[in-house]
Amino acid sequence: MIIGLGSVGLYLLDYLVGLSNPRLHLVVVGRNRNKMVQDVNIVRTAATIRGCLRSRIDIEGNCDLEQVESISGTIKKYSPDFIVNSSRVYSGLKYGSISWQHLRAYGIWTPLSVRYAKNIMEAYEQANSQAITINTSYSDAVIPWLKSAGKAYFDFGSGNLNHLLPRMKFYVGERLGINNLNEIDITLAASHFHDVVVSKEGHAEGQRLLLDIKYSGKTCDLPQEEILNACRIPMPVDQKRNMMNASSNFNLIYSVLKAIGSHTKIKVHSPGVCGEIGGYPYIIDGSGNVVTSYFDTSVFSMDAMREANRKSIYLDGIKDVVNGNLYYTPELIEKVRKVFSLVLPGQVNFETLDDVDSLLIDKIIMPNK
Repeated sequence: MIIGLGSVGLYLLDYLVGLSNPRLHLVVVGRNRNKMVQDVNIVRTAATIRGCLRSRIDIEGNCDLEQVESISGTIKKYSPDFIVNSSRVYSGLKYGSISWQHLRAYGIWTPLSVRYAKNIMEAYEQANSQAITINTSYSDAVIPWLKSAGKAYFDFGSGNLNHLLPRMKFYVGERLGINNLNEIDITLAASHFHDVVVSKEGHAEGQRLLLDIKYSGKTCDLPQEEILNACRIPMPVDQKRNMMNASSNFNLIYSVLKAIGSHTKIKVHSPGVCGEIGGYPYIIDGSGNVVTSYFDTSVFSMDAMREANRKSIYLDGIKDVVNGNLYYTPELIEKVRKVFSLVLPGQVNFETLDDVDSLLIDKIIMPNK
């Protein structure tokens, strides 16, 4: 089940259809049925031209993401094995296009990012769903916030780390003459901030990343500064960028299925996984009689990764997420005051986040979108 058929959801739908699997039943869920019918029709038509349309696709185009009961009824109707939340309060608007050039921080948008996520997970509980859940928007803080508030929370987050790994592989492969980039094994622990600053500017803002790169079991001894600088490659700034996030979602789904089907261990990188702040390497282990999953601590300890992620997300404007409260950094609060003439609260409680949503929408998004 894909909830939200914007560009991320549409790319993901196309990638999943491309598996040409007749056992795969895809359900797309959203609020605009007419648009969704058009989008599904173009995916179905293109897949048929390629000769790979073998999956069933259903459309639920009248699901109100503001209403838990509406979402719950949809989940009950289909009992999905996977639920991917790719919805956004403002479809087609990249919040970072407003904030990055002024604030160099994305964490300000966390209350908006959690808005539909909390409704979906409450509906998930109401429906007694057992689906594996994946969240798309700012999972570094959204999933930990849900967990800290005692709410149901997503299993995985997508994006961020996965956008950096290919760029690093491009450089390492070219530098060391490696043709098969899949043979390059990267382990990285960092938050959304470093995905953005490394990919845009080619540096880590003065921090040393927890980064390990191996080939054929041996560490690739390349200067981290060179690797990060090489990540600054020309990329589109429009919705085509969402190919990366959709691919991250696809990778999570496919990795789970592959680990189970081939009885192997597969490493993924995921922000917010298990409700942890920031992004981590994570193992899906299908090698035994029972499928398990756990953090990859073969290179870096959990303590080291937690510390690195807290330092990383601090630069994104998040001081902490604890006991149902999100704490903005003093630096972000001051930047917002200067740039947008808005005084953010230092603490946002999960139960009253709608008030901050209204501030962000009325004072920042509406005047700048």
